[in-house]
Amino acid sequence: DENKDPLIYDELHTSDADKSEGCCSVQLIDGDGIYNVSGIDHFIKEVKLGECGLSYAVVSIMGPQSSGKSTLLNSLFGTNFMEMDAFKGRSQTTKGIWLARCAGIEPCTLVMDLEGTDGRERGEDDTAFEKQSALFALAISDIVLINMWCHDIGREQAANKPLLKTVFQVMMRLFSPRKTTMLFVIRDKTRTPLENLEPVLREDIQKIWDSVPKPEAHKETPMSDFFNVEVVALSSYEEKEEQFKEQVASLRQRFMHSIAPGGLAGDRRGVIPASGFAFSADQIWRVIKENKDLDLPAHKVMVATVRCEEIANEKFSHFISNEDWRKLDEEVQAGPVSSFGKRLTSILGSCLSEYDGEATFFDEGVRSSKRHQLQEKLLQLVNPAFQDVLGHIRFGMLEKFKASFDKALEIGEGFSSASSTWFKSCMAQFDEECAGAIVEQADWDTAKVRDKLVRDIEAHISSVRTSKLSELTSQYESKLHGALSEPVEALLEGANDETWRTVKKLHRRETESAVSGFSSALACFDIEEEMRDKMVKSLQEYPRGVIESKAKEEAGRVLMRMKERFGTIFSHDSDSMPRVWTGNEDIRAITKAARSASLKLLSVMVVIRLGDETDNIEKTLTVALLDPTTSKKSITASDPLASSTWDEIPSSRTLITPVQCKSIWRQFKTETEYTEANKRGSNWLPPPWAILALMILGFNEFMTLLRNPLYLGLLFVGFLLLKALWTQLDIPGEFRNGVVPGLISISAKFVPTVMNLLKNLAAEGQAPPAANPENRRPSNNTSSNAFSSEHPPEHI
Repeated sequence: DENKDPLIYDELHTSDADKSEGCCSVQLIDGDGIYNVSGIDHFIKEVKLGECGLSYAVVSIMGPQSSGKSTLLNSLFGTNFMEMDAFKGRSQTTKGIWLARCAGIEPCTLVMDLEGTDGRERGEDDTAFEKQSALFALAISDIVLINMWCHDIGREQAANKPLLKTVFQVMMRLFSPRKTTMLFVIRDKTRTPLENLEPVLREDIQKIWDSVPKPEAHKETPMSDFFNVEVVALSSYEEKEEQFKEQVASLRQRFMHSIAPGGLAGDRRGVIPASGFAFSADQIWRVIKENKDLDLPAHKVMVATVRCEEIANEKFSHFISNEDWRKLDEEVQAGPVSSFGKRLTSILGSCLSEYDGEATFFDEGVRSSKRHQLQEKLLQLVNPAFQDVLGHIRFGMLEKFKASFDKALEIGEGFSSASSTWFKSCMAQFDEECAGAIVEQADWDTAKVRDKLVRDIEAHISSVRTSKLSELTSQYESKLHGALSEPVEALLEGANDETWRTVKKLHRRETESAVSGFSSALACFDIEEEMRDKMVKSLQEYPRGVIESKAKEEAGRVLMRMKERFGTIFSHDSDSMPRVWTGNEDIRAITKAARSASLKLLSVMVVIRLGDETDNIEKTLTVALLDPTTSKKSITASDPLASSTWDEIPSSRTLITPVQCKSIWRQFKTETEYTEANKRGSNWLPPPWAILALMILGFNEFMTLLRNPLYLGLLFVGFLLLKALWTQLDIPGEFRNGVVPGLISISAKFVPTVMNLLKNLAAEGQAPPAANPENRRPSNNTSSNAFSSEHPPEHI
């Protein structure tokens, strides 16, 4: 039934026997010129054409209607094309173009059975379809069988001449011919030998070729550039069937390995790979139906472009779902992968190899271009994983450097040596691990990540260096502070003519020692000379700051120190023993000596003297403050202390200004006058008349005390209490700093002292008596002895 679906017809014409022999057929183009897309796809899968690469051949047959084309093909190739039933009359059997696989022929050979020419069924449409199918067959076939009758050879109006004209005319529409083999099959051969028939046939063919109009590009082109002409003769199928079959069997052998050098299609050109055959045939038929000239080279490139892109997309999709890649990607997300480069190179190589295997027969330029695009897409897909691996390596190396470097410093290794050693070690290991992460298919550069690691390590080294230098500086500053602070304080407290000279020596010695050690320590830090000099200079200036700070502190306590020195000299003799006041001492001379010593302390504390400069401050203070005629001179001349600066001494070195010295001295004199007056007053005795008057006027009171011993006891107890308070409150010592401060201090301590004495007396009264009667003594005697021992008798 001519109206059956092509696939159904295919199944009807593919018996089990045929399948066992490898035969399968499909209607490629139906009678209406519709290309059977689904049918050809099913056919290609059935015959596994996609696996053949370039190792396949396409054979087609042309000839008049009812000339036995299908019969010849079925006999020659073992196909199952529908044959004409002679008993039903001569009519069109094959409609459109049918495609089948030849059974038992290697390589894979596809044969196309074209609708016969000059058929009455098509009528006026015959010429159009005849040219379209002929051009289609020439564009995709390696071998074209021209089926013709023997008795037509040599005739001027033979039936084969329109067919040949059609073939040659449509061939001109191919920009680049495929060098098709045109095999003329002479049917129903007569007794005339083939050697006689072939020259006549070739002459007819040449005449037809010469008569066909040609484009300008092919006017002088010989037919041999387009065709290989072969001639074969077969006996009559109906009259000499056995002989026909033998000749067909012999002819069949010529189709074995037809594409090999020397074979029927050994010099074919522009072959489309088998995997692109269906798409190529579809596109060629579309162009032919649109009545356009067919540019085979461009078509070949177009087919290669489409198919290579399809293959590339397929391989890319397979790569995304590849289990090995997904597992590797998960491992990278979790942490470092040591064999990343090797594993990914293998996975990518497999994907690209599969592409190469399927696209190897397509146009080289297109194939390479699509392969490059596929590779770029794959590398773009896996690049984030590669960057993650580099990130893991960089982080690991940075952490390793930090740990190793810090440990090296802890065990005492030099800073510069430790940093250099571990930097080189970690960078070498980084380069080694990066080499293991390199993907062979990519030219990715690890320089940016390496530079980032270098910057991170250098930043850590710089941070540690800054910290260590800060610690080192603090260590030496602390050492200098400890070596200078207390000694300077002691020297300034005992200020004399040698004080600042001694301070300078101490300053120079300690500074040189610290700077020497500091410079040696800095040598292992590998820092710039400018920075090293700056740090050494800063350390050299630090001791001066300590001394100046301590000097300012002592200058703030200068009044207290002056009073202490005055009290010490006033209360002690030249042998530093406490004075025993007999009343014969020269209080004025002692006071003057004590004040001179206090003034000496003030003059030392006035300015900082760490340089070689000299000054006359002491002389100025002596003249202005100790000279008894100063007050008179100040009336007639300018006061040298009436200024806020010292001559030729900068304010940075000044601790106490002249006017401050004058104020301090005035306060000092005021607060020390009480001590002088007290000592003067303690030597006066009442005049004799006063003593006599006291005896006469106090006779009655004296007799009252004698008659009442209780009064004597009360007076004695009162005396002991007063003596104890005098000793506990240290009244002479409190008034040494002045009358007002003494009164304030005594008033603050009076009540607590009285309470303390009462508690002690109560405790003495409640204590049990001693067992030894010799130890029983009045408690008042004990108390009096304790009280009297607190202070020497001269202060009573």
